[in-house]
Amino acid sequence: MKYISIIFILFLSCSPKKDQEKPKVAVVISTLNNPWFVVLAESAAENARKLGYDAKIFDSQNNPATEADNFENLISSGFDAILFNPTDADGSIANILKAKTAGIPVFCMDREVNVDDAATSQILSDNYSGCVEIGIEFVKALNGKGKYVEIIGLVGDNNTWARSGGFHSVVDKFPDLKMLAQQSGDFDRNKAMEVLETIMQANPDIDAVFCGNDAMAMGAYQALQSAGKADKVKVFGFDGASEVVEKIKEKKIIATGMQYPKIMAKTAAQYADEYFKGRKTFPQRVPVEVELVTATNANEY
Repeated sequence: MKYISIIFILFLSCSPKKDQEKPKVAVVISTLNNPWFVVLAESAAENARKLGYDAKIFDSQNNPATEADNFENLISSGFDAILFNPTDADGSIANILKAKTAGIPVFCMDREVNVDDAATSQILSDNYSGCVEIGIEFVKALNGKGKYVEIIGLVGDNNTWARSGGFHSVVDKFPDLKMLAQQSGDFDRNKAMEVLETIMQANPDIDAVFCGNDAMAMGAYQALQSAGKADKVKVFGFDGASEVVEKIKEKKIIATGMQYPKIMAKTAAQYADEYFKGRKTFPQRVPVEVELVTATNANEY
């Protein structure tokens, strides 16, 4: 009996401890109501699993309060790293700091926050430069003159203003290009459709629409189709969504900016892996190039 007790004690002492368990990676995404973000989320989780970690996706539904609940949940559940797509450049900072206090590294993907000492690293599309290219194509397509509408994304998201800023850095140099309205479509297809329908009631004669992402570009295109103006009004998007690339091939949408969510997701997962293996210093911002997609090169994508 004495020997059995000794063996049992030895067995317990050799049993795996919690700190020897497979690390858990949380993928917290602003919304899964957009195919682009679904790709980002699934790619991040898939890459984390390929590296040997458990991974779970959390949907913030574009709601800062839901995002805060997600963080409380994953912190209390013992997750070891967070691959994060924020809902708000300012509002998301508090959630990152809670994770940091708990010793959990946070790697932002695609969307950034407005401080440099919260997230472990931020892997971001070069939105501004990408929309400079969109702006150049916009001017060419309209021959430097016409009336247009801009549908921006979420007001609290830095990507919204980086894209708008890059676009206007070019377009505003042409006085014969008149912006009739600038309204938020929240990066949402249905909202953008409704926004453009309302704008066209007061401004029926527009020549172009620039949308801050491809979901809104598709919503704008639907609104134009319903109004019988899809062949007269030029639509520009941003993201590189497959649906929009197909419309570009059909010459129904003029251009988009091709982002690479899979690259951002893979980089974030690799950084988490390196963190677990001992690396603690990472670049604060890692830019990922955006490529202009038009009818001339759409078949390459």
